[in-house]
Amino acid sequence: MKKAFVVAMLFVGMQYIVAQEIPKISVSFSNVAVSEALDEIESKTDYRFYYVKSWLDDIRVTGNFQDMQVSLILDDLFKDTILNFYIADDNKIYLLQNNQIYDALPDDFFGKEEQVADDEPSYDDLQDYGPLFVNSEEDGANRGIQVVKIGKENRNNRRRTFTLTGKVTNSRNGKPIPDLAIIVEGKDIGTSTNANGNYSLQLPIGENIIQTRGLGIQESKTKVILYNDGIYNFQLNESFEVLDEVVVQGNLDRNVETALTGVTLIEVEKIKNIPLVLGERDILKAAITLPGITTAGEGAAGYNVRGGRTDQNLILLDNGVIYNPAHFFGIFSAINPFSTGAAEIYKGNIPAEFGGRLSSVFDITTKDGNTQKFSGEASIGPVTSNIVLETPVVKDKSALLVGGRATYSDWILRTLDDEQLNNSTASFFDIVAKYNHTIDDKNEIKATGYFSQDKFSITSDSIFDYSNRLVSLKWDHKFSEKTTGSLILSNSEYKFGIEFDGESNDDFDLGYKNNETEFKIKMKYLHSPKHKFDFGISSKLYQVNPGDIVPLGADSDVSALTIPEERGLESAAFISDSYEVNDKLLIDLGLRYSFYAALGASQQRIYQDNAPKNSGTLVETQDFDSNEVIETYGGPELRLSARYFLAPDFSVKASLNNAYQYIHTLSNNTTVSPTDTWKLSDINIKPQEAYQASLGLYKNFEGNKYELSLEGYYKKQKNLLDYKVGAQLLLNEAIETEVLQGDGKAYGVEFLLKKNEGKLNGWLGYTYSRSFVKLDSPFNEERVNGGAFFPSNYDKPHDISVVANYKFTRRFSASANFVYQTGRPVTFPIGSFSFNNSEFVFYSDRNKFRIPDYYRLDLSFNMEGNHKIKKFAHSFWSFSIYNVLGRNNPYSVFFVTQDGDIKAYQSSIFSIPVPTITYNFKF
Repeated sequence: MKKAFVVAMLFVGMQYIVAQEIPKISVSFSNVAVSEALDEIESKTDYRFYYVKSWLDDIRVTGNFQDMQVSLILDDLFKDTILNFYIADDNKIYLLQNNQIYDALPDDFFGKEEQVADDEPSYDDLQDYGPLFVNSEEDGANRGIQVVKIGKENRNNRRRTFTLTGKVTNSRNGKPIPDLAIIVEGKDIGTSTNANGNYSLQLPIGENIIQTRGLGIQESKTKVILYNDGIYNFQLNESFEVLDEVVVQGNLDRNVETALTGVTLIEVEKIKNIPLVLGERDILKAAITLPGITTAGEGAAGYNVRGGRTDQNLILLDNGVIYNPAHFFGIFSAINPFSTGAAEIYKGNIPAEFGGRLSSVFDITTKDGNTQKFSGEASIGPVTSNIVLETPVVKDKSALLVGGRATYSDWILRTLDDEQLNNSTASFFDIVAKYNHTIDDKNEIKATGYFSQDKFSITSDSIFDYSNRLVSLKWDHKFSEKTTGSLILSNSEYKFGIEFDGESNDDFDLGYKNNETEFKIKMKYLHSPKHKFDFGISSKLYQVNPGDIVPLGADSDVSALTIPEERGLESAAFISDSYEVNDKLLIDLGLRYSFYAALGASQQRIYQDNAPKNSGTLVETQDFDSNEVIETYGGPELRLSARYFLAPDFSVKASLNNAYQYIHTLSNNTTVSPTDTWKLSDINIKPQEAYQASLGLYKNFEGNKYELSLEGYYKKQKNLLDYKVGAQLLLNEAIETEVLQGDGKAYGVEFLLKKNEGKLNGWLGYTYSRSFVKLDSPFNEERVNGGAFFPSNYDKPHDISVVANYKFTRRFSASANFVYQTGRPVTFPIGSFSFNNSEFVFYSDRNKFRIPDYYRLDLSFNMEGNHKIKKFAHSFWSFSIYNVLGRNNPYSVFFVTQDGDIKAYQSSIFSIPVPTITYNFKF
């Protein structure tokens, strides 16, 4: 023998009573404790039972047995329990949990006769038959760990493997732990938890030592004795060390390891120290401090990503689209920071599952509610108050999160440097609710509802309001250990209205609405360690009501007008494979095929070929019935990226992708306006297209303490929608006569240096970027700047952001935020001329000049409450000053004619320092 084993045969010498007849008895039980039933059997026989009393707690039995053997009676009594029994030859009956006693080896224990090499079985053979033979050395190494018994051993069951499933949660807050490694000690078996904390393992019968390992989670060992398929849920503790400071951060090396380029992850908890206007913690405002993401100006709504237009960003909240993610003219975002978990921003190679936009995807997720206990977070600031509450519905299984935010003061408008705004008012609010429910280890549902509304009056005779609403439902299902899937349904609506009640007889009420509904199935398949597939289908129905106007009051001279509804169906199929070629090379290859159909009912105007679109070139009007296909567009969208390790902490990445966009904004404003409308592609307006290539270097230093990245990109665009000079875009049935479509190009280099740890942490970001548009045509009225490329409204070559946090102690810290940007392009009047005794202004080429450069410094001092474990709430005070230098940064430049002279004026949003005190508490 090569190995020595201790053969532990319990109750040595016991044998079945073969020759002796087993007595028969008659007993009857009606919902009695099983211990009472055993006592009655003892009273009628010579048998005596031996067991641990706690094993029989809460077990009650019912049965009527006439002239039956005791063994058959016990089989029936214990059939729905984990108890087995063994009858010894001395009339003793031993009860056992889960397992059985073997007093003889099974007939096939040694296998076929010709395969037996010696008289003694091998250790591996013995292991196949459960815990009969125990390696004393191994047992000592694992002594003291938790033992879990699952299932009941059945000597007639010939299965040698069973499935163990379950969910891993944080013992403190009940939230699932994703990406946790689960390993079976001594066996080549392992898996990891999915995004919902679920796992599945195929295990051999008998004893298995299961280890768990994860970042920020205490390692654990559990001895699982398995006799059948079963469920075991792990509740694990976070890992803590008593040090001067502990910083636990995940995903620190994802910038080097992943294949995708241009990906940014923002976690709300990590941005609370950044000083922002009026003390609001804002995940989208934090995003613009990072390279490649900017806005047209201070207080401007919308985001320009890598030289793209504001309508080229897909902003998702729990898979539902938000069309206008801004409150208060862009000063605040419409996303509640306390209910938000994180935002994944894709500005380079967008994953194949996303489509319909050219520049970026803001994938924002709401936190799951706390399934363990009631908790919440709130803040009180000078302009808004905010609260989020979480409560379990079914403990450890489901929870509800509800959050709300509202403004309670109009004084901020009175601080703006514009006398016309002194009597203005503004208000906004947003609410969000999320329900998450774990049905079982294979099924989980999540439902989110969201609504926001703004109402403001810039002048005494006009009231503007706009709102966002979305609902989404997601069902996650685990088909197998390798295959998971999600079914997603969402509906989003954006609308605005203008109510005008002036002194003249032109009072009106104007409304606009945009609605979309999406159905999506996405699957994940872990083919092997080298291939991970994502695939699925999606379909989205657009319903755009371009607007209607009705007279307000009986004396109004306004004529009622309704622009017909536009409808379109955008569908897609997608697949991607994350292919690990070797230890250094990782390729992410995706393909998405999108198809769009413009649908009736509709009237489409047909114009002469090779002629400008205007009323004089109109040939005919075609009518299309409801749901009749008007025009179709589509094509393949490539998503290719690759990462190559030059060193373990140094990689180079490259990507190439293209995309289609079938919906456009109609705007002749420099920045996003709440009254911007959306237009679907049809016969006269083609979808936008973009092609982007990226190349970057990514390096981490000192164990991920520092991150350094340098990434360049080049983007070409087609069919960008722009406007003619003097265009009338709102409530225009022939909108195609007021717009132009042209080409665009953008390129740039993004630099980021980030320090993740230490008393001083933060980042330095610099972007050099250019963005150009070309509107060329054989016809003068459809040509801008002679058909040459000119800077877009948001072309700002230099953009520098510095965010720094310094921690004096565990409770006190200071933060600074510095921003510098090149002034954006504008069009200036360069002369005037007289015609028919009237004075006219002559303007320069479009966007030939620039407003002054923008820079701003913000400072804050932050004070956290004490770190006692037992207290009602953890508090956080923030004292901040926005625009410390009092820089009068121009928001826009406009010109007026007074007494025959042209005078230039500039408007600013915050031209003086704005101090703020905000109080936050979390319980």
